[in-house]
Amino acid sequence: MRRFLISLASSTSPTSLAAFFRKRRFKHFRELIAGIDEQPITILDIGGWQEFWEVMGFAETPHQVILLNRYAVTTRHQSISSVVGDARDLRAFADNSIDVVFSNSVIEHLGTFEDQRRMASEVRRVGRRYFIQTPSFFFPLEPHFLFPFFHWLPIRFRIFLIRKFSLGFVAKKPSREDALRTVSEYRLLTKSEMKILFPEATILLEKIVGFTKSYIAIKK
Repeated sequence: MRRFLISLASSTSPTSLAAFFRKRRFKHFRELIAGIDEQPITILDIGGWQEFWEVMGFAETPHQVILLNRYAVTTRHQSISSVVGDARDLRAFADNSIDVVFSNSVIEHLGTFEDQRRMASEVRRVGRRYFIQTPSFFFPLEPHFLFPFFHWLPIRFRIFLIRKFSLGFVAKKPSREDALRTVSEYRLLTKSEMKILFPEATILLEKIVGFTKSYIAIKK
């Protein structure tokens, strides 16, 4: 069971279920950029990593991919660059200056709906188009802690669990303050919230065994 859960959420293994979903998801992204008349394009990847673009075959294309993270990333390709920034404040980029803003499983890390709204507002301001994916609140397996129903539990119980055990990709926390800070970092979104954040977007649903696993907001 643990191997299955890791496969479902793993961000590194190319044979994991998570990798399968990323490849299937990326077909929608290819359809998005195929409809852009002026090529090559500039892609701003919020919270991205170059290995993803290597796997997807974008490392040696004429498209320019800008990785935006809270820390600098050393890149190996001329088509991929790195900038340090904050998804909630993209002041380094002018209005409509990016062909496509891309983000994969980042917005749920901002902790509060207000910060998620700030990121969404910046994405919509900077990008002519965007492709924003995030896990669904209604999927029973929390994708970071890999614990069934974890995000539905009272916060006191979540703090108790993470102080007693390492869960999924999150190590056990020694103090209540550390545990509270950790569990407060994650806020999974509902479809209605995604519609509020990205009102002009089409919201696609990714499903597994009948449950909605994640949402993708796409503006063409």
